[in-house]
Amino acid sequence: MFGNYLIGLREGLEASLVVCILIAYLVKTDRRDALKPIWIGIGVAVGLALAFGAGLEFGSQELTFEAQELLGGSLSILAVVLVTWMVFWMRRTARHLKAELHGRLDAALQMGTGALVATAFLAVGREGLETALFVWASVRASSDGTYAPLAGVVLGLLTAVFLGWLFYRGALRINLAKFFTWTGGMLVVVAAGVLAYGVHDLQEARFLSGLANKAFDVSATIPPDSWYGTLLKGVFNFQPDPTVVQVTVWALYLIPTLAIFLAPVGSGPSRRVEKQKATETDEKAEANRAEAAG
Repeated sequence: MFGNYLIGLREGLEASLVVCILIAYLVKTDRRDALKPIWIGIGVAVGLALAFGAGLEFGSQELTFEAQELLGGSLSILAVVLVTWMVFWMRRTARHLKAELHGRLDAALQMGTGALVATAFLAVGREGLETALFVWASVRASSDGTYAPLAGVVLGLLTAVFLGWLFYRGALRINLAKFFTWTGGMLVVVAAGVLAYGVHDLQEARFLSGLANKAFDVSATIPPDSWYGTLLKGVFNFQPDPTVVQVTVWALYLIPTLAIFLAPVGSGPSRRVEKQKATETDEKAEANRAEAAG
């Protein structure tokens, strides 16, 4: 349940911050007349995300077992790709998100009502579709026969909305860059579990082989129906008897992705090259000034 709560909190908070930035900017610039189109765009985006999630859930029920597993596995892998891209993107742009949205909103205000609706729809809609897909895949992966996984997502979303309201009222201030870095790291761990589950689905659909080739089996030590087995499944999508392919894919994704994600922003060869070029430019400018003075 915690893993799903984290997904709802992280994804929901991104959307809430986008909404807060848009609304606060219009209020601050005395453009309350533009609030209605913004809310229309937000409402359409939320409705589309809900319809997309419902389509995934109810549409897959009409398929055969193998088709369900093939669809579920493919969408789980797609969800991991999208959420991985999203956490890296947010880590890079968290500091500049406000200025970027303000620029889009200024352009939309000059173009009219339709542009305002489109701006709000695109800003929130992308987050909504990503959230719907990843929530569906994660809830499916951590399903334990109860509504706990879905309840975790709903609680996370409600918490995100409440935090967004506090941000808007100025009652809460946190370092968003650090927040998105640490929650993003935890989300990568959750995504690794979803990826392993997606691979298992593809094996059950007979799209991938190796279903009977188990890496280990600790079902006797960690029963899936025990409280600690349920806890591990809810947080990490832990499976007591994974296949060799699942463990391999899990490790190949988690270790390098987490290492790159937690590395300091701006580190690496490209950053050093840029600093070296800047230093050389400064030295040349200083030499030219000295020559001109001489």
